[in-house]
Amino acid sequence: MTPEQLKRWREDMGFPQRAAAEALGITLATYQRLERGQEWDGSKPVFIDRRTALACAAIRAGLTPEGSTA
Repeated sequence: MTPEQLKRWREDMGFPQRAAAEALGITLATYQRLERGQEWDGSKPVFIDRRTALACAAIRAGLTPEGSTA
């Protein structure tokens, strides 16, 4: 998943950044770094791990933490 795909997922879900971070169980600052694709100071790239990409897909599919659909 690329930062652009993450942003598109968030927008498709109708989430502001804070809600996307909460849905993924990460801090707002971490979410923002993932969506930017780099550290705040621009020193190095930040990669979106497979678990985050899979979590996005699960949320899109309506899965809840308990494993059932919403």
